[in-house]
Amino acid sequence: MSATDTTAAVDPIVLEIVQGTLASIEKEVEDAIGRTSRSPMIRDAHDYRAGIHDAKLRKLTGRSYSALVHPVARDFPLDTMRPGDVFFHNDVYLSEGGIGHLPDLCVTVPVFAAGGPDAEPRVVAFVQAFGHHDDIGGCVPGSMPSGARSVYEEGLMVPPIKLWDQGVPNQAALTIMTRNSRMPESLAGDLDAECSACLMGSRRLSELFERYGVDVVEACFDAIVANNTQTYRREILPKIPDGTYVWEDYAEHDGVDEPKLHRQRITLTKEGGDTDEARLIIDFTGTSPQAKGPINHVGDAADGNFLKKWLAPILRNLADTPERMAELDVNEGIVDLIEMRFPEPGTLLTPIFPAPTNARTFVILRLLGVLAGVLAKATDGRMPADQETIRYTGVYGERPDGTSYLMREVLGGGSGGRYYADGEDTIHVVPDSRNLPTEFTESRFPFRVEKLGLAVDSGGPGTYRGGLGYEKWIRMLEPASFMSIADRSILACWGVNGGRAGAPFQVTVDPGGPNERELEGLVDDEPIAAGEVIRVRTTGGGGWGDPLERDVDHVRRDVQWGKVSREGAHDDYGVVVTGTDDDPEVDHDATVALRARLREERGEIATFFDRGPGYATLDPDGAAYPEVDLR
Repeated sequence: MSATDTTAAVDPIVLEIVQGTLASIEKEVEDAIGRTSRSPMIRDAHDYRAGIHDAKLRKLTGRSYSALVHPVARDFPLDTMRPGDVFFHNDVYLSEGGIGHLPDLCVTVPVFAAGGPDAEPRVVAFVQAFGHHDDIGGCVPGSMPSGARSVYEEGLMVPPIKLWDQGVPNQAALTIMTRNSRMPESLAGDLDAECSACLMGSRRLSELFERYGVDVVEACFDAIVANNTQTYRREILPKIPDGTYVWEDYAEHDGVDEPKLHRQRITLTKEGGDTDEARLIIDFTGTSPQAKGPINHVGDAADGNFLKKWLAPILRNLADTPERMAELDVNEGIVDLIEMRFPEPGTLLTPIFPAPTNARTFVILRLLGVLAGVLAKATDGRMPADQETIRYTGVYGERPDGTSYLMREVLGGGSGGRYYADGEDTIHVVPDSRNLPTEFTESRFPFRVEKLGLAVDSGGPGTYRGGLGYEKWIRMLEPASFMSIADRSILACWGVNGGRAGAPFQVTVDPGGPNERELEGLVDDEPIAAGEVIRVRTTGGGGWGDPLERDVDHVRRDVQWGKVSREGAHDDYGVVVTGTDDDPEVDHDATVALRARLREERGEIATFFDRGPGYATLDPDGAAYPEVDLR
């Protein structure tokens, strides 16, 4: 029976109920984890995800990305699993690409149901969750050593194991894991929360099978996946003209070598027109060799199954309207539409064990932008400009009573301007994630948050401006060490179609003081004296379109809101702002003259992308831009 026949055979009302129930269960699992976990990274920053998969290992839910069941099914055949079993892993190289670095601990619970009154229960689905945990060992607090040369330095590796056996926890395994952590109580509490939440989700899902029967629910699973395939084939792929397109972007440092261009290249081929044969081929040939430091990502496992679902949300930007874009999920249905071709082992995307991976965000986040960039070339700019909306910053040390602490935060940044709207301010690439509340951190850690707001002028200038990043000031009350895992401190988020790059990531210690110093994006243990301020400015998104074409009143409004300074309005947008800060006005005659002068001085915009001034400092020949940036 074909996928179309399977879809037609399913009662559409039952299908809607099943699909809504899956989304509800996934949300309930995530809510349970958030309410019962202990670490700030899980409970407060919400750096975790849940997912529901069927017995064919297909991802059924599309609210957010999730890990893979493949490594568990590989090592534990489904017919050996029993109710109450809980499986666990975090081994990057044995996760089939679903886990990117060791702090992401993954819990998987099988769901059982009987296919008939006399049938034995069998595995019919999986509920899974993974989250970024505070510390799982390794050579630095937080388990993300920026100068790691081997995965062995990054923490405890655990291949797929049975953490609970028919409802009984494996205390020996839990003891080993907590013994390796600098935060054993938080780790134990988080693991208990994740296991309990997934077990709860498995019970909810079993109820769905009991209500409608295994055959009906599994037919709905087939239809959910098939419908997703057809939706993208019908609504999205036809927006990409058949042909081959090439673009590349770069990570700027790996923590070991001096900063340089670590290339990630995509050659995108669209074929099949608007037929049922339409598909995309994503070829990563030309990607740089694996780095000495921890920016590598194991992307080629399971034929790139995880990477396909990680990158596919970028395609939603081609939907007819923003409202339709928000309705589109990404589940296993996207997998058959994409073929991935990887270079030989030994590149940033095909690293050879035991290459380090803890900062692999520099690669997988960059790949989102590379796909957006190559699609922008293919569609004459119908894609947003660049964003870099995740980095880890934090402080650690000892309290006066001798106990240790670790405060680590995932601060967002601005998203890119779009062909129809400005970018969003201070968003997080991890759905539902957030900065840590000031009231919580000040009561738990020895510092004071003196300022938290938007970083003025950080959004890339454009007809549609890039979103703004954070600016956060932290004053240490006790001596501490500062840590940072961040990229885009040299290379800014690029603008597109005439838009300009946003402001890069920046950390300044003791700004304006006698010991003022700028830190690199990768830092493990910068000493911070009591009384010193740490100022963190996160990246602004790139701009879309010529900033000299931006609506003058929008520039005036940005000045009034404090998002753009008067100097920025003048220099970047050619707008002369007068009046008071509360009620700014525009000198229209002076603005017309200024914009005319700026256009003449600038001349023709040569490239389709603007990377900011940082690229020339890293290019071996000092070029202002690479050839792929040309229209």
